[in-house]
Amino acid sequence: MTTVTAIADAPDLTPDAYLVIGVATCFFRDDDGVRELKIIEPIPSSALEALLKGIPTSYQIAAATTLGALIAGDVPQIPANFPADCQLGNEFAYRCIATARTYKSHPQAQVHIAPGESYTSFNYSTERKRVLNADRVVTKDDNVKQHAYTHQKL
Repeated sequence: MTTVTAIADAPDLTPDAYLVIGVATCFFRDDDGVRELKIIEPIPSSALEALLKGIPTSYQIAAATTLGALIAGDVPQIPANFPADCQLGNEFAYRCIATARTYKSHPQAQVHIAPGESYTSFNYSTERKRVLNADRVVTKDDNVKQHAYTHQKL
């Protein structure tokens, strides 16, 4: 009988904890312009359910796997069946642990993609581009206008 040990950063999870990861088309802006990147990132259970309903998304493929298959020791692993030109997203291991917890708390979301299987029938669109290093500039026009008596007791 084998003993299943917990992940070092997540004692509440085991290496066989279910999660879904996907390949998203993102963009990176630099001095030479905008270039396209393929990013591997975990997909939380609520986001997966929304994506399966047909909303436009930058995800091309999603695969169900386990936490142990993605994080060997403390080193994140790229699944062998993913395209070679992909790279891991920021804080990949941390986000995988958080995503595995969403599937643990909502086990009904695990029926959408069977472990070891992948899904490619998303409503793929890059019309709204995900720019990874976009700067958000806040101006006075972003302020919400309120009535003078909004915070007064009447």
